[in-house]
Order: sequence, then C-alpha cells, then structure tokens
Amino acid sequence: MKDEVFTEKTMGDFLEQQVAKDPEREFIVYPDRDLSFTYRQFNERVDNLAKGLLGIGLDKGDHLGIWARNVPDWLTYFFASSKLGAVPVTINTYYKSHELEYVMRQSDMKTLALVDGYKGGNYSYLDILYEIAPEIRETSSFTRKVRSEKLPRLKSLVYMGPEKHRGMYSTNELIALGSHSSDVKLRANMKLIANTDMVNMQYTSGTTGYPKGVMLTHRNIINNGFYIGERQKLTEIDRVCVPVPLFHCFGIVLGVMAILTHGCTAVMLEQFDPLSALAAVEKARATAIYGVPTMFIAEMTHPLFGKFDLSSLRTGIMSGSPCPIEWMEKAINLMHMRDITIPYGLTETGPVFTMTSVDDSIDKKVSTVGTAMPHSEVRVIDPETGLDCPPNVPGELCCKGYNVMKGYYKNPEETARAIDKDGFMHSGDLGTVDEDGYYRITGRLKDMIIRGGENIYPRELEEFFYKHPSVKDIQIVGAPDEKFGEAVAAFIVLYPDAMVAPEDIQDFARAKIAPYKVPKYVWFVDGFPLTTSGKVQKYILRQMAEERIKQNRDESAN
Repeated sequence: MKDEVFTEKTMGDFLEQQVAKDPEREFIVYPDRDLSFTYRQFNERVDNLAKGLLGIGLDKGDHLGIWARNVPDWLTYFFASSKLGAVPVTINTYYKSHELEYVMRQSDMKTLALVDGYKGGNYSYLDILYEIAPEIRETSSFTRKVRSEKLPRLKSLVYMGPEKHRGMYSTNELIALGSHSSDVKLRANMKLIANTDMVNMQYTSGTTGYPKGVMLTHRNIINNGFYIGERQKLTEIDRVCVPVPLFHCFGIVLGVMAILTHGCTAVMLEQFDPLSALAAVEKARATAIYGVPTMFIAEMTHPLFGKFDLSSLRTGIMSGSPCPIEWMEKAINLMHMRDITIPYGLTETGPVFTMTSVDDSIDKKVSTVGTAMPHSEVRVIDPETGLDCPPNVPGELCCKGYNVMKGYYKNPEETARAIDKDGFMHSGDLGTVDEDGYYRITGRLKDMIIRGGENIYPRELEEFFYKHPSVKDIQIVGAPDEKFGEAVAAFIVLYPDAMVAPEDIQDFARAKIAPYKVPKYVWFVDGFPLTTSGKVQKYILRQMAEERIKQNRDESAN
C-alpha cells in the first residue's frame, strides 16, 4: 500500500499547478545581476527549451547531463528534461577528465549541456571534454551529430553560455527552435510520465571508489522537498537564498523543491562566496539561507560581516556535515536565524529522513538532527545483530519510505547491499535516538575509533573541543597505534592570532574527558580536504595521519 504523501503529481504537472496559482510571483532571482523570472516566465522558458531538446532528438527515457555552476538556465534544463521525460544527470562542477568520462559512460548520457568551466578554477570544461574525446572538435557545424569512440552513446552537445562552439547547439538556439514548435509532442510525453519514473540521477560524492548513480523519482524529491519546507514553515512570502550547488540534493531538493512546493522565491548564487551570500541576503531581503557549516563559518568570520543587514532572515538550513553547536548558536544570535533547522539523510533517501523543526527548543535545534520525517520509518540498529538499539545507544541509522531511491543505476549488487530485504536503506552512519524520538549523529561506522577495545565516537570529541577558545574547527580521526590498535588524532584549525601548542589542547582534554579519549596526536592545519558539497573527506585525514606518524618514526630512527 502506498504512503499517502503530499502529492502524486509529476514534476512538470506540479510546476504548472504552481504557475496557475500565482503566475506573476517571482520564482528565481539572481540579485548580483538583477535577473529574475516569474513562475509564468520560467515555465514558458522551460516549455520552449523542452520542445527544442525534443527537436534535436532527446526523448523520454534519454539522459541529459548538466555540467555547470548554478547559472540561470541550470534549472531551465532540469525542468525541461523532467517535462519531456528525459533524466537530468547532474555533474559535479569539480570533475576532471577521469571522473567525467566515467559518469558520461556509466550514465549512458545522450546529450551534455555545459558551461565554460569552474569560475575561479584553472581549467576549462571544453578542454576536459576534448581531452576525453578529441574527435568532438571535428563535429560538423551543419549536422552537429557527435561521434566518439569513448562515449558511444553521446549524440549531441549544448553550450549554455553566450559563445558559439563548433558542432554544439546553444541554449538560445534551442529555445528559439522550441518557440516555433508545436506543443503536441511535449504534451503527449508528459501524459506518459509516471511519478515513479526517474527524474534525476545524482552521483554520490565518491569519497571511496567510483561514484554510484542514485536514481531518484518525481515522487521521491517533490514530496521530500515539501516536508523539508514544512519543517521550516515556508510560505509564499519566503525568499530562500541558495548558495549551495544544484548538482547535489542540498540545492535541488532542500532548496528548489522546498521552494517550488511552497510557492516561494529562490534567491540564487552562481557559486558560493561569503561576501556574495551576505550581499544577496541584504539585497533580496532573504528570509532563509542554506549552507554547510564551513559556509556559515566563512560568512560569520568575514571581516565585513557586520556591515550587512541580515535582519530579514528567519530560518534556513545548516547541513551536509556535522553542525558544530557553537556555530549553530552563533547563526541564531548573529544572523537572526531563530528558526534555523538541521536535516539529516543521504542522496539515496531523497535525501532527508530526519530534521529539526522551527518549533523545537533551542537545545533540540542545536544538538540533534530532529525527528523522523512524515512517511519515513527510521530505525537505529545494532550493526552486529540487526536488532533495534535501546534509546541513546549508538547504532546504524536506517530508513524506509517513499523517499528511498529506485536503486543505483546499472548496479543491482550495490543496490542490494544498500537496501535490505525489508526495504530499509542502510546509511553507514552511527547515531542514537532518545526517548522523545530525536536523533543524534555520532559518526560513521568506519569513522568510529576503537582504542584498546573502547569505542570512541569522533563527533562527541569534536563537540567537546569546540569549547576551547582557540579552536575554530576540528576533525577527529583514528590513527594507527601499535599498542592500542588505534589512537585519537585531532586536526585543528585555530582562530587567527591564537597562541596555543598541541600540549595545551591535550591538557584541556585531560581535565575533562576520559584518558582514552585524549588525542595522542594534535596537528594544526589551515583547512580540511572537502568534497564539492562541503563534506569533510575523513579518509584523506586518516591517510594524512598515517603518513605523518610514519614520517616522524623515520626521522626518529635516523
């Protein structure tokens, strides 16, 4: 029996429903370029692009790659694909040739829409594409039929910028083509789309091994976006600043789907910059802003932070990696975000399956990831026995419900490994649930440190060290140890002008926590290795710890 979720509509039908409600309300605003689209204007642009894509051979079931920053037409391509029944494949903006070739081949990509490159980066997307398939340079400007030995399924390319490139279509060209085309084919396609069809393929961050293509449906992400917006109490008067990338669930589901389902306005940034984000909030009078903790830290520690009027803010989301309590409290007090929320989940779960609410107490807002979302069944299980853990006892978080993915694309083995026979998606994350149903994240299964038989949860130690006045940011990992198997290692970012030695950090800990939790190693660093979505790559920190220990051992031997 199906869950009675918010809507059973497809993406295209739902967009048109919202357009009919309030066609002249702003849907998308880019404050830095004085550009905006009303719901009606955006929908018209989407329809014309969809018809243009149909005109060059993209059809229901085909896969369209979007490789771009949060440029204004990123969402036009996303919704146009969903309306005609094609599947948008969102591509990480930091990818280079190795990752791009893998995703294009593995996803069976038929069309790729791309921009010039990563703004501020030192590489060009076109050069990367030509490196993979140099024969693309010779694509006929007349037929524009792509042929590539390495990318046999790729048939066409669309350049999203204003320039024209040999053998590629342009956005303006496709929209013009669509504006002179009949609606018959588009409307026929829309009638064939089911809300359980895939509407987005997102590749997991790939912090270990090759990334996997997560197949998300209309039903997954529209409903998840609605419940995310409900936890923030969004209404049509809200203006949500989205500086997080659209190629991740944070941008497209927590951001755009929550905005669409509540009829509010998206305040967009092409890419994150703390100064641009603060300026966008002030200029657009945003009532909400999203970001990973490192983004909020960058905003609040910017030298010009105090110059901006952020009084319009009410709510928002801090997510993507563990949210330090100290910075949550600062966001509430310094950024006026009294209703800030924290969600938790995975790309594979659409993505959110627990979240705090604006109605929660301050303590719950800053120390938990909230309660289970509507129509999501959440369990905390013992990884060894598979049985439910008692309250406040750590176990693996698992989720079942409408929001769980269809599976990994062309990867039934990994799908079966991730989703058990009862339909529960296994997160690989450790957490607890208290007697009131509030969940806390304590770490990842593989992040847990086992020192001489004692289990140590990095998150617990990280929260402890944030109380040290010199610690701006910290990551705890396990390091190899001959005596105990593993030892605690701390990588710390200090505040500017902090005068502290590793021994001071250890002394601070010794006075207040159990001896086996005191870091054996303390290293001061300028920052942490991050994925493009802002998640700390702890496996790289573990490698760094191992290398530093080996280097010190070799130097001592000499």
